[in-house]
Amino acid sequence: MGETEQRPTAGSRLGAQENAGISTLEHGQKPPMTPPGKLVSIKIQMLDDTQEIFDVPQRAPGKVLHDAVCNHLNLVEGDYFGLEFPDHKKMMVWLDLLKPVMKQIRRPKHVVVKFVVKFFPPDHAQLQEELTRYLFALQVKQDLAQGRLTCNDTSTALLISHIVQSEIGDFDETIDREHLAKNKYIPQQEALEDKIMEFHRSHMGQTPAESDFQLLEIARRLEMYGIRLHPAKDREGTKINLAVANTGILVFQGHTKINAFNWAKVRKLSFKRKRFLIKLRPDVNSSFQDTLEFLMASRDFCKSFWKICVEHHAFFRLFEEPKPKPKPVLFSRGSSFRFSGRTQKQVLDYVKEGGHKKVQFERKHSKIHSIRSLTAQPSEQHTEVPKQSSSFAYGDDNDAAAVPSCRQGKELKASTEDTGQHKSPSLKKSPKEGRKVDGAVVSTVEEEEEAAKDRMQQNRPQSQQPSTGSLTGSPHLSELSINSQGGPSVANMSLSPNLSPDAKQSSPLVSPLLNDPSCVRTDDEEEVKRKRFPTEKAYFIAKEVATTERTYLKDLEVITSWFQNAVSKEDCMPETLKNLIFSNFEPLHKFHTGFLKEIEQRLALWEGRSNAHIKGDYQRIGDVMLKNIQSMKQLTIHLWKHNEILMELENGIKNSRKLETFCRDFELQKVCYLPLNTFLLRPLHRLMHYKQIMERLCKHYPPSHIDFRDSRAALAEISEMVAQLHGNMIKMENFQKLHELKKDLIGIDNLVIPGREFIRLGSLSKLSGKGLQQRMFFLFNDILLYTSRGLTASNQFKVHGHLPLYGMTIEESEEEWGVPHCLTLRGQHQSIVVAASTRAEMDKWTEDIQMAIDLAEKSSGPAPELLASSPPDNKSPDETTVDQESEDDLSASRTSLERQSPHRGNTTVHVCWHRNTSVSMIDFSIAVENQLSGNLLRKFKNSNGWQKLWVVFTNFCMFFYKSHQDNHPLASLPLLGYSLTIPSESENIHKDYVFKLHFKSHVYYFRAESEYTFERWMEVIRSATSSASRTRALSHKEPHAY
Repeated sequence: MGETEQRPTAGSRLGAQENAGISTLEHGQKPPMTPPGKLVSIKIQMLDDTQEIFDVPQRAPGKVLHDAVCNHLNLVEGDYFGLEFPDHKKMMVWLDLLKPVMKQIRRPKHVVVKFVVKFFPPDHAQLQEELTRYLFALQVKQDLAQGRLTCNDTSTALLISHIVQSEIGDFDETIDREHLAKNKYIPQQEALEDKIMEFHRSHMGQTPAESDFQLLEIARRLEMYGIRLHPAKDREGTKINLAVANTGILVFQGHTKINAFNWAKVRKLSFKRKRFLIKLRPDVNSSFQDTLEFLMASRDFCKSFWKICVEHHAFFRLFEEPKPKPKPVLFSRGSSFRFSGRTQKQVLDYVKEGGHKKVQFERKHSKIHSIRSLTAQPSEQHTEVPKQSSSFAYGDDNDAAAVPSCRQGKELKASTEDTGQHKSPSLKKSPKEGRKVDGAVVSTVEEEEEAAKDRMQQNRPQSQQPSTGSLTGSPHLSELSINSQGGPSVANMSLSPNLSPDAKQSSPLVSPLLNDPSCVRTDDEEEVKRKRFPTEKAYFIAKEVATTERTYLKDLEVITSWFQNAVSKEDCMPETLKNLIFSNFEPLHKFHTGFLKEIEQRLALWEGRSNAHIKGDYQRIGDVMLKNIQSMKQLTIHLWKHNEILMELENGIKNSRKLETFCRDFELQKVCYLPLNTFLLRPLHRLMHYKQIMERLCKHYPPSHIDFRDSRAALAEISEMVAQLHGNMIKMENFQKLHELKKDLIGIDNLVIPGREFIRLGSLSKLSGKGLQQRMFFLFNDILLYTSRGLTASNQFKVHGHLPLYGMTIEESEEEWGVPHCLTLRGQHQSIVVAASTRAEMDKWTEDIQMAIDLAEKSSGPAPELLASSPPDNKSPDETTVDQESEDDLSASRTSLERQSPHRGNTTVHVCWHRNTSVSMIDFSIAVENQLSGNLLRKFKNSNGWQKLWVVFTNFCMFFYKSHQDNHPLASLPLLGYSLTIPSESENIHKDYVFKLHFKSHVYYFRAESEYTFERWMEVIRSATSSASRTRALSHKEPHAY
């Protein structure tokens, strides 16, 4: 990196119109006035260990220096970063952006100012810029080396393996050993080298940007990520460490977090001499004192920590920069310090507006091209977008697009003087068009063509330019300063914020692959890309196997890993039950782990992404499916045990308060996004998914296709397994549903009894002396319950009454009562009048109630008195508590009365209540068959950007993840009541494969990657948005126009 360009002042440079990298100014806002005067040279150490010299006026505020650095890097999101330096007492402090630089750095010739990450957001998805995320990745690497980011050996090895992958590319044992011998990422690295190489081997085909993304994804989950410890003592004199983060103030003992004070709880922060004071908001449930006091080493230490707390609170919690307080007339009291710069919200809004220009940048520490890509064909010049990029790579999303490579004989253009003229390489995109995703601007095809022309023009006179100000290079400079042709590369690389639509990747800072102007895209490269990412339907069917298998494997891990680990820590489950559950699930998990690897390897060959030069016909999936389905038949003995597992677990919960509490608490964990007993049925559900996929594949293939015979044989094998287990599965689903409903109801005993079958639940209005009142109805094959939502913390439904179906009659009574969609239900001892929200809802209820009445007349089902309904206050106190606490175990929307936390409200029962609709057991059965996983682009009604998310559709709900590797969803969208349509011309979407979900004022757009995936998402989502009638459900696979 070189010095700033030779212009009159750094301030005038900041005001340059063509610049893209002003970091702390609002869109359209002018830069601060820079006072004239003598220039002072300030030495800045960058995150890649290079040093630059910046000349600023003596009276210039810190903001001018900070903006000059960001401008030099072409860094748009510079607000996340800060400049720190040792003060006259050798204490590291942050540069105040409002005070003159020379009043803070007294002896600039002897001080090295460090440019580092200052504000760590909770999720790197909030970092919109590719460049920003790469800088964060360098910060993680630096924190590892300095021992600031502590974690266990496995996490450390995994982090380093991604760093190595980003620097040298795919695994090669000889190169890996040489690289690890020359580069020490942590002290005592030798002990972990084998583990690092083992992890590195699994990153085959991963680009540097993907590696950075994975690095941040792992790092953000570590307790010490972004943490700087400040020694202190509590009131008792115990030595502790204080830290500040995006969430609030943290208390550590050593490197273990022992307490946290969220910003919402903090009323005031102050310091008095060496005492740091936290005043909390009053909380009746909290045992904390109103004001907490901590003693620090000195007043300067205390004030420094107080300042950074103030800045963190303002940056993450405020919508805009706080305004300065008026100066007192006579004298001041307290510090006048305030946060200066844009808040995180302002940064996000600015990037989304797209008020900046894209510029190239390079990775200094990446040697992939010089080692691995010399013989590769030139490919598209683009930012290396990790798995969560906004545009789709037409390949298996477990592997990213090919690493772009450059032709031999070209050199890197390393001048920083014309970075403002560089066009940013476009993101890897769909052949259709560019897009703007989640506020990040992605160039259109036309822009991309212009950028390519500019790069070609820049390429003609290309010559090596000397570094303008590199003082001390990276420790790896001797290696990294050699370009792919062996020519000397400069330490002063042009940096640019390449926008990535997905806010989730780590950002490349300096990458020879991204910035070499010689990498010009050609028509040949387009042809290579089309060949690389298949477009035939069979490929996307095979890809669906892989995406849904990933979700299935994660669901198995809920039992084999998360649940098993939790059980091992608590003495609450009998050994026989433990053995029954885990001895039957572990073989399934082991088998499907290998199955998924085989599928992904086949997809890699299909896409041509593998490094292996394998000849032959690998564009098929039937042979892989046949082989594994035949092997799966040996696991049938474990599948037959699932009925016993489900019943034994429910019996254990019924008989043990401790086990009940344990299971309820486990279901409160984010990883358990569905009811626990639903995960126990997943292996049986998965068999049906295989059957459906193979049916689609066989229907697609002509009999002459090379893959047809294997596909048909696989379909026959899986159909046989499904037929054997189908009857057992239906019984288990009903058993599971009854237990699920039991947790949502109070005032009823013995809901789960032999012979009782669930038919429908939903919201109806019941006519009473007070008029129409909303009630929740539950229809079984022998009885109809009606309830209202209780006032308990868990929002359970309290049973008001029940009507035996035996002898009941049903008739429409709209004219009699003057109420639309009205029905009268006449029982032997009681009659009620109910009204549905729509005619369609009334027809569904009429059909199901009449069918249930007919069943009750024909069968000698359970007698009504077996229901044993009783008000909750007649139970013993213990029983009441148990029922109330365990209710919220349903559908991952659980809570506890002890915790007094609100119900999450996305259980099927609560969604039906709020959206005034209903679902039947047939709907649940269809939902089991219509499960899907994969990447989708999501857009809100009033936003310009698309965000790429990993989406799992199950249980009438879309669950959103940042990537398929995440253990739990970030959010969910229950779809009951939503309408599914295609955007109209007036909505100005102008994209292919987009569908629209809307309910009242809520509107969401989703974009699929291909016609096949679009049709599949439409098909499965329609099963949730349009509840099936019993007649149509018998042929629910019928085509539906859309």
